[in-house]
Amino acid sequence: MTKKKMAMGLTAMIALSAVGLTGCGSQPASNTSSGSPSNTTSTQASSGPQQLQIFSWWTGVASSKALKSLIDVYNQQYPNVKVVNEAVSGGAGSNAKAVLASRMEAGNPPGTFQVHAGNGTLLSWIQAGDMAPLNSLYKQEGWNTAFPPNLLKLLTVNGNIYAVPVDMQRANVLWYNPAIFKQYHLTPPTTFPEFFSDAKVLQAHGITPLALANHGNWETTLLFSDVLLGTVGPTEYNQLLTGKAAWNSPGVTEAATTFAKMMQYVNPDFSALHWSQADQLVAQGKAAMNVMGDWAQGYFTTDLHLTPGTGFGWAPTPQTQGTFGVVSDAFGLPSKLKDTTPTLNFLKVLGSKAGQDTFNPLKGTFSPRLDSDPSKYDAYSQAAMKSFQKDQLVLIIGQGGVNPGFTNAVENAMAIFATNHNVSQFVTALASGAQANPLS
Repeated sequence: MTKKKMAMGLTAMIALSAVGLTGCGSQPASNTSSGSPSNTTSTQASSGPQQLQIFSWWTGVASSKALKSLIDVYNQQYPNVKVVNEAVSGGAGSNAKAVLASRMEAGNPPGTFQVHAGNGTLLSWIQAGDMAPLNSLYKQEGWNTAFPPNLLKLLTVNGNIYAVPVDMQRANVLWYNPAIFKQYHLTPPTTFPEFFSDAKVLQAHGITPLALANHGNWETTLLFSDVLLGTVGPTEYNQLLTGKAAWNSPGVTEAATTFAKMMQYVNPDFSALHWSQADQLVAQGKAAMNVMGDWAQGYFTTDLHLTPGTGFGWAPTPQTQGTFGVVSDAFGLPSKLKDTTPTLNFLKVLGSKAGQDTFNPLKGTFSPRLDSDPSKYDAYSQAAMKSFQKDQLVLIIGQGGVNPGFTNAVENAMAIFATNHNVSQFVTALASGAQANPLS
């Protein structure tokens, strides 16, 4: 397959799957082998003052404040570059991915754009020849030792590193209302039987046990990923995501059965809610728990001004203790830029200790750098940092874990399963999706 055909196929796939791809923090309101950036066709303005277009789906309160703080750091160091914030709102990131796909197909990429580390769209853009390697930049900045090796693996293809991580987020988090749990003498569930025991007590007192959203068509997939991880364990879970285990296995069926049972304890309007609205139900005491990545922490602290530990509590999702569901936002260098200097300088700021320790506290995430200053982070983020350093890392479906085609298949199947709870039909759809979109 030629690069042109591969790129066209990738664009079509991303556009097709855009309705279901997540963008944490968004809410309503031929590759060179040397490791050096390539300079080919111009896509940004090549005359007049230098300009840097930054493309993301960060339009929520916490994420937009965080991005602005990072741009401010960049502007202080490079005041003569005009920064254009091209964040696209709506669709929980799906709108942004669709716009990006169109721009890439037209040969008009932004200066840099947001992707998730792992085997999702980042890998697809690399395979299409649309990303330039950053090995030289990593060596220059000392990043090969500043970032943990297990994270760098998620950004590396054939020995070349293609993106710079700006944050680390945990996807397997159970958020809960401490006051409600105290009132009914409950503790955060560590197993699924404990979850259902707590859910029965809460439901009997007129409280929604589990707040759920699925307006973006990705939130239920995140929940199922965490249930699957807790059911089969990290070893089989990783085998599933890499095509080494069957998606119609007994473990997958058991996870689907557990998920269907959990749906008995969610708010009936889940399909109409954005992820932050589900978290708001927990904050308001209308619901007791929510499963969401720790971008929810940014919403709780920056938007709602809640204090970790008293305004909201957290725990690993049931049966995932000792495992860290990785979601990391990263930015790279499009291969068709003529003037790469503004982008490379932005990546230097983005990957720096100062840049990351400015950005992440506002977003509710933490820096993955090994020398990050824990004192700049609140109690939740400090706890998450410790877990990241010692727990086994796994990827998450829809958050960079698998290719866009399989992600789309899962989310389409989930949209049906979340309402009809037909386990057999859902598992068959997963197996078919894996066959049509090979994961190995």
